[in-house]
Amino acid sequence: MAPTNRSPFRRTLALVASAAILAHAGMNGVAFAQTAPQTTAPGVVAPVPATPAPTQPAPAAPQQTAPIQAVAPNNGPASVADLAEGLLDAVVNISTSQNVKDDEGAGPAPRAPDGSPFQEFFNDFFNKQQGNKGGNHNVSSLGSGFVIDPTGYIVTNNHVIEGADDIEINFANGSKLKAKLIGTDTKTDLSVLKVEPKAPLKFVKFGDSSTMRIGDWVMAIGNPFGFGGSVTVGIISGRGRNINAGPYDNFIQTDAAINKGNSGGPLFNMKGEVIGINTAIISPSGGSIGIGFSVPSELASGVVDQLREYGETRRGWLGVRIQPVTDDIADSLGLDSAKGALVAGVIKGGPVDDGSIKAGDVILKFDGKTVSEMRDLPRVVAESTVGKEVDVVVLRDGKEQTVKVKLGRLEDSDQAAASGDGSQDDGVITPDPGEDNDMDQPDSGDQAQPAPDAPDQHKGQVAPDAATPKNVLGLSLSLLSAETRKAFGIAESVDGVVVTEVTPGSASAEKGLKPGDVIVEVAQEFMKSPDAVAAKVQALKQEGRRNAQLMIASANGDLRFVAVPME
Repeated sequence: MAPTNRSPFRRTLALVASAAILAHAGMNGVAFAQTAPQTTAPGVVAPVPATPAPTQPAPAAPQQTAPIQAVAPNNGPASVADLAEGLLDAVVNISTSQNVKDDEGAGPAPRAPDGSPFQEFFNDFFNKQQGNKGGNHNVSSLGSGFVIDPTGYIVTNNHVIEGADDIEINFANGSKLKAKLIGTDTKTDLSVLKVEPKAPLKFVKFGDSSTMRIGDWVMAIGNPFGFGGSVTVGIISGRGRNINAGPYDNFIQTDAAINKGNSGGPLFNMKGEVIGINTAIISPSGGSIGIGFSVPSELASGVVDQLREYGETRRGWLGVRIQPVTDDIADSLGLDSAKGALVAGVIKGGPVDDGSIKAGDVILKFDGKTVSEMRDLPRVVAESTVGKEVDVVVLRDGKEQTVKVKLGRLEDSDQAAASGDGSQDDGVITPDPGEDNDMDQPDSGDQAQPAPDAPDQHKGQVAPDAATPKNVLGLSLSLLSAETRKAFGIAESVDGVVVTEVTPGSASAEKGLKPGDVIVEVAQEFMKSPDAVAAKVQALKQEGRRNAQLMIASANGDLRFVAVPME
């Protein structure tokens, strides 16, 4: 960013104005939130306590003036100098360079505003640059990191070193060492580097971020804008933040100043332990506005250990397809609140394909950790050890049950890799936000292709010999026969009751149901006919349920759950 030049006169005025404001505040006193004990503002003369009137007249005494009582100035919070001094040597600056072509990512040359005094110089410069395309040049960047082992292991962000041809570590004492990349994990934006020092390095250790509370003091050390060894202090402003940076978002939010160049640097607790790795900021200007995010050590430490040992991550895999538990779904299942992760399907050949977990289960706890919402499950599964046998608490048929599951390895999963939607990153398969719009499209196989003379499926027409449709919840339902399979391109593996028409404006239409969907279950009970659907819905109404939970299969067999209000 180009420096901003201001005249010395304007700068002086700004300083004088600040001093005037402070002096004015001192003259008028300071309001404190704490009321006891009573004190005066620094530099303000303490008032003389009023003397109660005597009961008897007293002889006149010579008038005396009360002495001025000076109050010691308030020195602010306790200093963190001793803490910072012991940590600075373990925090490093990371300099990277990358050789790129001059025309990579080149766009139209910027132009100076018309009438600008530098317009001619500005345009000539960029015209020359446009004429020199085709060569190569080095692009350099700066970031931060910290030593976690005296033998030379260093942790930073992946985006600090991504694509670098050369990585150089600059230490606090001025020495420099070349580093090699040991391993990187793009999903948590973490990387481990290695240098070969001649003597053991000063290092820091990970602490337990799970014990940190909102309001706890923290300290960040890093390399903002190239100013190495910068120390800032703040508090934890929030926990468990999801900024859509990756599948395992669980960021610590802090107001300790974090700027460009702080990426990869440590966030310390007041014991000098690393409880976070500074990764991102929210800033319209590119500078700190007091909203920074750090990868918590409870997530980072396990990833770092795996990168050091294997050069890659080895995450647990559960092999289920999940979706959020909405308020309507919670009501249809009898849950007191929307919580947990709803299992929409089980991956064939996966760790729970043995029936230990079934479609329709709601996972409430995994290995002793509460699953408050859907996004919690991918993270706790991924953090678990491959091959570990864990206890999973599920809600099934209205009752909580505990089942044992032996985790597979995510990267070894052919099923996850074949999903093709990036969901394998989660250790579970989660639906995309717009999935309802495309998951119901037929497969490209022969079974999924409607016959040329098939009726328009969006008009809800079926073959003449199909059962007469029955209207339930704004849905026209029919038996799933050979004719309806052909009409809607429904795969042979799908079974249930087919939706042939949806009433516009109905609750079912608002939930995204459409002709060609197949109702597999209602309230976790398999449906064989339209009459069975109608009877189950009526029974739910008599039980006082407000919503009917439907398991819906698309034409190609993908499952999802929908809670439809029963009017």
